[in-house]
Amino acid sequence: QVQLVESGGGLVQPGGSLRLSCEVSGFALATYNMVWSRQAPGKEREWVATITPTGTTYYADSVRGRFTISRDNTKNTMYLQINSLKPEDTAVYYCNRPARGNLWGQGTQVTVSS
Repeated sequence: QVQLVESGGGLVQPGGSLRLSCEVSGFALATYNMVWSRQAPGKEREWVATITPTGTTYYADSVRGRFTISRDNTKNTMYLQINSLKPEDTAVYYCNRPARGNLWGQGTQVTVSS
């Protein structure tokens, strides 16, 4: 069964850090472009970062320098390290495999508040 499951979200103070995980099953993570996106309350879902099969990474301007996308092929898990969190980073974060069906996980909530 093909599945993407996010975890690692939570409530964090401004300036804090979190590491989100996306564990996939049913396919080999390393063979696809994989994406993190987020959706803030009342806003449309926005792209955050992409990692390619070769390990090349791309970031939205709003997160470049603070977020790091990575993956562990042996664990079939993708990560998003989020540092220097800001209140405007509050959102549900989703992992996504755009190819072959545009698969999405259920999301994990990140709330940045003092």
